[in-house]
Amino acid sequence: MNIASGWHCFKGILAREFLRFVQQRSRFLSALVRPLLWLIVFAAGFRAALGIAIIEPYETYITYETYIAPGLCCMILLFNGMQSSLSMVYDREMGSMRVLLMSPLPRPYLLLCKMVATALISLTQVYAFLVIALIVDVDPPIWGYLNVLPALLVVALLLSSLGLFLSTRIKQLENFAGVMNFVIFPMFFLSSALYPLWKMQEASEWLYWICLFNPFTHAVELVRYALYMQLNEQALMITVITTVFFTAMAVIGFNPQKSAKK
Repeated sequence: MNIASGWHCFKGILAREFLRFVQQRSRFLSALVRPLLWLIVFAAGFRAALGIAIIEPYETYITYETYIAPGLCCMILLFNGMQSSLSMVYDREMGSMRVLLMSPLPRPYLLLCKMVATALISLTQVYAFLVIALIVDVDPPIWGYLNVLPALLVVALLLSSLGLFLSTRIKQLENFAGVMNFVIFPMFFLSSALYPLWKMQEASEWLYWICLFNPFTHAVELVRYALYMQLNEQALMITVITTVFFTAMAVIGFNPQKSAKK
């Protein structure tokens, strides 16, 4: 594979994903409405009950809205990652995925292009959410918006790779809703997106350990620290390792032998 053909392939996949995104305007709106409801409605109701003390990476007391904002950013990436798995199942049933996999380019590269394209589109939605979040006084350091970009990209790749892996296991579109509920809600609620781990530990020790081993928890913490100009090395390491694992599993799931049998 030469650089020119690889770049041409990536541009084609990115353009296809972008056109699909533009044509589905409701996808953009739903990606924003969902976290904004949590930020404005949910946070207002639980602000008093779930006041946040001084914890890393914050240097002072913070509002509940400020605490959950990084988790809601990751929620956008999570839903987009799962939605990409829906498109993969649809493409496989319609035959367009087989056409893509018949390309002379290496299969891992094709799937990586798909992951990166999904991640880049997701980032536009996250930044749109962060801008709107300024209305409720979620205002991280101005340089935090730039500093968080690599962290968001790594998390987006993690959740895109998870979506690709799931698409290898989902045989029909009818099964997608069940898998979505089985994956999205446990990952989101059993994490540090809505409440600190020490609060979870006070409530239930075994739930705390589940949250601790949830890769989405470390994805949220990676974004949280990066947004406030800090690096959580443990979260970065776990997120990268998990991304590599799910990417490898997705590549294995789309091997030529299985494609020929379908």
